[in-house]
Amino acid sequence: MKATGIVRRIDDLGRVVIPKEIRRTMRIREGDPLEIYTDKDGEVIFKKYSAMGEWSDPAQQMCESVYKTAGTLCAICDRDAFISVSGLNKRDLVTRRIAPELDQMIMTRKTYQRGPSERGMALADGLDRYIVDIASPIQSEGDIIGCVVLFSDGTTPSGDAELKIAQTVASFLGRQFDN
Repeated sequence: MKATGIVRRIDDLGRVVIPKEIRRTMRIREGDPLEIYTDKDGEVIFKKYSAMGEWSDPAQQMCESVYKTAGTLCAICDRDAFISVSGLNKRDLVTRRIAPELDQMIMTRKTYQRGPSERGMALADGLDRYIVDIASPIQSEGDIIGCVVLFSDGTTPSGDAELKIAQTVASFLGRQFDN
């Protein structure tokens, strides 16, 4: 654990404020769920909760199916990081933060498809060799919980069949989290 040197007091309602600097660096937004853990040494640990993170095995199977069927690189992310990937070395992408531009696109709640003459948006922070061809947000009960991303090295954009595949996978995953 990394010490920050910041001390906060609990108010009369049992609340504690997480400093803005920490919220910004950890990408904690208003309304984000946090898990609370305790350990035997009396430490209280807050961890960002990701419903998608619990679905990493089924998400991995979905990515592999898309890769085998459509022949396109596929990844599934939550609101912060990639949880599954197929078509390249998983270590290159899994647990890497999504690019801020992709995060902004996800929040529009609309599916993105790169046009033939578009440069495209970055896939992940610090990983410039891949760009997003198609991104379809995963929605559950009106909340954005992640995204299905088809990506490439930028040579050939994906077509309508790949678009429908991404939308279908996103819709399926979103329904798994409803109620």
